[in-house]
Amino acid sequence: MSPTILETWRQVPAALRGATVALGNFDGVHRGHAAVVRAAHVARPDLPLAALTFEPHPREHFRPEDPPFRLTLLPAKAAALGALGVTIVYALPFDAALAAMPAETFVEEVLHRGIGARHVACGTDFAFGHRRGGDTAFLVQAGEQRGIGVTVVPPVADEGGPVSSTRIRRLLQDGYPERAAGELGRDWEVPGIVFQGDRLGRELGWPTANILLGRHVEPARGVYAVRAVLPDGSLVPGVANIGRRPTLGGDPVTRLEVHLFDWSGDLYGQEIRVRLHSFLRPDAKFSGLEELKAAIAADAAEARRVLGI
Repeated sequence: MSPTILETWRQVPAALRGATVALGNFDGVHRGHAAVVRAAHVARPDLPLAALTFEPHPREHFRPEDPPFRLTLLPAKAAALGALGVTIVYALPFDAALAAMPAETFVEEVLHRGIGARHVACGTDFAFGHRRGGDTAFLVQAGEQRGIGVTVVPPVADEGGPVSSTRIRRLLQDGYPERAAGELGRDWEVPGIVFQGDRLGRELGWPTANILLGRHVEPARGVYAVRAVLPDGSLVPGVANIGRRPTLGGDPVTRLEVHLFDWSGDLYGQEIRVRLHSFLRPDAKFSGLEELKAAIAADAAEARRVLGI
């Protein structure tokens, strides 16, 4: 069941107060985030399980000129948190007022009076309040004064170091979706609304569904073996290209084009979610349409092999 999403801490209904709350940005909802959610539940299994996060991501507020970097936007983030047992998501609007709020005020007005948190859990690097003035030690002290229990969760690490959203973004940008999936605990996916392109793929015999990356991080440009979740919930394997179509003169923005194996239908205007499974080759420029067509056929065969179909 999907969690209830509340985009305010003011006048919270009684039924949505008094939870044990995991705190964080939760971009990607990776294995480290899952440990924080579990810790919140273990500390108070008698209470509803909630997560408090910020939208937009604070980095988007402070550095709006940065290239898109998100692993998950709110709907996907809430769904991933729901899969971990979270029933309430407090998605607080991160604006100038929240950015300027002192740490003490955040604990008093948001956590205590606003959502009525009974217990909170966070990672060791969690910081909050104006200029990140509140750290975990401050949270423990301020929580204790108000009867809010606090669990500080150490990082989840592997041979490469602590699992982090930054590290997962880098893995995707470097063309390692399988390793990113290991950090996330699932394949990374890009949701998007299918738009009508120039229908060249159909003319070449390889019709594609096209979506834009939007605010998501741009993975390595090239060809991937993928699985797509369609509007009816079915999971269809395919081959996808992420890039700007250099053979066709180049596009101003990066698009994701996916050809679905053994499937036909109309997806225009509908949302699909494309899960990256394996990186097959970098983006390339071909001499013409025949060479491009041959490359797509070879990519499709390799994708089928990698996906075991």
